[in-house]
Amino acid sequence: MRYDLSATLIPTGDEFLMMTIQVMGIHGLPIIHAGDDLAALICERTAFEDGDILCIASSVSAKANGQTRNLTEIEPTERAIAIAAAAGEDPRFIQVILDASVDVLLESPFILAAVPCGHIGVRAGVDRSNVEDDIAIILPPDPMAAAAGIREDIRRIAGRTVAVILTDTCGRAFRRGQTGHAVGWSGVTAIRDFRGDTDLFGRPLTITEEAIVDEIAGFANIVMGESSNGVPAVVVRGLPAWQGHDRLYFRPEEDVMRRALATSRQNLKSAP
Repeated sequence: MRYDLSATLIPTGDEFLMMTIQVMGIHGLPIIHAGDDLAALICERTAFEDGDILCIASSVSAKANGQTRNLTEIEPTERAIAIAAAAGEDPRFIQVILDASVDVLLESPFILAAVPCGHIGVRAGVDRSNVEDDIAIILPPDPMAAAAGIREDIRRIAGRTVAVILTDTCGRAFRRGQTGHAVGWSGVTAIRDFRGDTDLFGRPLTITEEAIVDEIAGFANIVMGESSNGVPAVVVRGLPAWQGHDRLYFRPEEDVMRRALATSRQNLKSAP
């Protein structure tokens, strides 16, 4: 599957620049197992150009690096058993989620947890879809390093300079459905920072920060698909470079939603 998008930009004054962005799935990748050379398998199936952005499903990166757990080897704790009973889940799966988490924000009606890289997601991003029975896939513990490693491997194998974004599908508060999100990236900044620019009427922008890696991941997910599509890697071509920063995740002390959830948990514990 391939998408060609056309957009009109106004970079300066009255000059118009036509831009075409291509979003292309990489087909024919085999089922990935621990120890597979993911970058080499991808390079065999696509001809990269300098400036391309490669989006890869984080589950595929995790499988290649052996970041999975076999449920038959898990001994659930009392906490995992209690949470599983309330949620109707396998307590061994719940234990994998707890082991992968650094902070559990919610236990019911679902587990919402933070992982070491700062990402917060349902079930800490632990997944059992598109994988063998009794196997759970864990998000890469250091997805930034994983993305950087794949980027360097592609430079070595293909001689091309590309950016890499590791993606995962996540739900959103207040909205139904999942979209692609970036959990790790290399070669681009996460945020496109418009602060200091002006709007159409010359007013200065003071708070506008665009989470562009999430936008790219979201469109890549359309091409990847869900279920049995089997397209875990997508190339985005023609997107101009941007300026910004990598502070995608709120720090705990500045995250108002996280503070509200912590207060709610505390109130529930102290209620008679």
